[in-house]
Amino acid sequence: MPLPRPMTKDALLSAFGGESMANIRYLIFSEIAEKEGFPNISRLFKAIAYAEFVHAKNHYNRLRAFDEDAKVYAGAPIGPGTTSKNLLHAINGEEYEVNEMYPVFMEIAKIQGDEGAVRSFRYAYEAEKIHAKLYREARAYVEKKEDYPIKGHIWICRVCGHTYIGDEAPEKCPVCNAGREAYRSF
Repeated sequence: MPLPRPMTKDALLSAFGGESMANIRYLIFSEIAEKEGFPNISRLFKAIAYAEFVHAKNHYNRLRAFDEDAKVYAGAPIGPGTTSKNLLHAINGEEYEVNEMYPVFMEIAKIQGDEGAVRSFRYAYEAEKIHAKLYREARAYVEKKEDYPIKGHIWICRVCGHTYIGDEAPEKCPVCNAGREAYRSF
């Protein structure tokens, strides 16, 4: 596979940086939610942190042919707070990715003919829509001083980061078509 062209490479680097920071942020937010008595929200942050890792890994793998140092610029809310504040940060970050970042990155990669980057961006885009919805729902419960009532497991596809809540993982991932065995349970 040829190297990504410069604009696609920059988009991949930015996405890699943003997803990497989201992974660590959500692990920190998980610890805070646990301490504040929200075990299901803690589990949600932990599961989605893993999905962000999957996204970062996919972006990084598309960049694997580069053999150079690179600076990564990615914005992120700094300063963890209460679980309510952390959920708001998470909602804002996920919605930025869905409404601004990934649609543009996918178009850049399409224009430049980079199907690997398009696929990596699309996988993340589809998962981030679910993450934003789950975080909005969780925050509504926290505002009532209640934990998010998650029924079953939180399932993350190891291939694309698709996120699903239920007793069993989907038979086939609706994003990447991986089988049930590709899902990790939280």
